[in-house]
This record gives sequence, structure tokens and C-alpha cells, in this order.
Amino acid sequence: MKKLLSILMVAVMVLSFAACGSEPEVDLQILIEEDENMINTYSLIAVDQDAPFVDADGKSISDVKLNEAGADALINWMLAEDTAKLIADYGKEEYDDCLFYNLEGAPVSEADIPKASDETKTIRMSTTTSVNDSGLLGYLLPKFEEKYGYKVEVFSAGTGKSIENAKCGNADLILVHAKAQEEAFIAAGYGRAVDGMENERLPFMYNYFVLCGPSADPAKVKEQDSVLDAFKAIADTKSLFVSRGDASGTHTKELALWPAELGITAEAESFADYSDWYISSNAGMGACLLQASEKGAYILSDKATFLTFIANGGVIEQ
Repeated sequence: MKKLLSILMVAVMVLSFAACGSEPEVDLQILIEEDENMINTYSLIAVDQDAPFVDADGKSISDVKLNEAGADALINWMLAEDTAKLIADYGKEEYDDCLFYNLEGAPVSEADIPKASDETKTIRMSTTTSVNDSGLLGYLLPKFEEKYGYKVEVFSAGTGKSIENAKCGNADLILVHAKAQEEAFIAAGYGRAVDGMENERLPFMYNYFVLCGPSADPAKVKEQDSVLDAFKAIADTKSLFVSRGDASGTHTKELALWPAELGITAEAESFADYSDWYISSNAGMGACLLQASEKGAYILSDKATFLTFIANGGVIEQ
């Protein structure tokens, strides 16, 4: 019920701003970044046609048909040197900062990419909100589609939900950023190796998570030596914190940053005693950033989405 109320509250705020014709006033800034505990790596995984697909109730699905050729085409294009340059350059001019970086040692594809056919034209990608809300996919995919004739249908949610979507047979590939969840997906038989690649999981780019908060910085986060110290300071001062609460890659990273003695996990009962300052929203990154700005709260975000949010005046354009 608390999660539902949080989502409804964010929706009401967005509608209110739209109704009055003005943009929300944003009071959020990056307080800690580029800490070694805040590296955010993104991976591609092709979904296996022979995976043990199940529906939302855990019942086996036997009639799934995947577009493996289309998935391979998109993955090979995403791992090509020319695409790596596009990724590294994205956002530099508009945001005066890099939104994503090429991962050193990432697999590189030199494979020939076939044109789309009637059978392979539609590719379904299940992905995290950060690559969508940051505008990266809106920048990259039209270039791929125009050159090769494919149409990429994007399902965008937190990493956990994106992976569950693929387990239901609704995706030909996933692009996500939570290593443990990715490895579990592969171990359960859902991933496959693309021809020419050694592994199913293909890490290829990264950026940083950033700890953001209000300019007043009530927990004195900016004075801390590390992000771990910063999270302890937030808890010690009971300063408001907005959590994604949605099993996304960002949520998974956040849970690893709290002091162990707090016992904060994905389970609601683990933070029930902290309800006066810990807000679990079960919402996307853009909605959570808006909520944090309105409440004067701290929040963990991927840097790309945060920079896009600020540049757009507190709005995530879909």
C-alpha cells in the first residue's frame, strides 16, 4: 500500500506541473561521484530460444518464438567500433559531460550485419530505464534501424522487471546493469552466446552512479570521505532518502551501500522501522528524482539520467 501511495503521489505531482504549465523547480545536485563503489556497468545478453520460459504465475510457456537473428544483428552492431564511438560521444555537446564510457576490454564485433527480412525485422529489447530515460537508445537505435531495416521494440523498466519480462519470452535480448541478476539469468538457462563471442554476458559500457541531494545537504554528505560514509551519515541523521524500491540495477546498488547493521534489503519489513526517513517508491528513475527534489531528499541515480533530468528542467522526456 505504501508503494502504491508513493507512485500515486509522484503521478499527482507530475500532473499538477503539467496543469499549471510550469516546470518543477529542481533542487538536486551531485554530492558524491566516481567513488570506486559506484561504477555502473551495462551488459547485453541474447535470450535463448530453448530457455525454460514461464508466465507471471511461474507456469511453463511452450510456444515462445524468438528473433535470434535480429538479436544477434543488434548485439553485433552495439559492439562494433563505430557504435562504441557513438556511445562515448553521446551527451558531450548537450550536457558538457560524458554520459557513458566504453568499457576497457569489452568484446568487439566485426561481424557482418544482415539486412532485415520480413521474418527478422522486429527485435524486442528488454532494458533498464537509464539507457532509455537518458536518451541513449533514442539516439542509437534510429541509426541501426535506418541502416539495416529493423524495428526495435523497447520494453523499459528496472533491471529486475526487464529480466522477468525476458523470462516470460517477451524479449529477444536484454540490456541491463546488475551483474548478480544477469549471472542468475544465465545460470537459469535464459542466456545464450552470440556466434563469435566467448560468453553469454557481454559487458560493454559503463558510467557512474551518483549520490544526489538538496543544496542544504542536511547530512553533510559532501564532507564525507566515501559513498559508504555518506550513506551512514544519511542514516545517522535520519535524512530523507528516496529509494527506487523496484529491484532495478540502481536499487540493487543502493542496497549494497547502506551500513550492514541497518539490515536494509528489498523486503519491506527490513526498513519498516525507518519509514520516517526511508521512502521506497517502486518507481522509475525520473519519477524518483522528481520526488527527491520535491521532498528535499537524497537519492542514488545513474549519472546519465540525472544529467538529462537536470538539463530538461526536472523532466524526463519519453
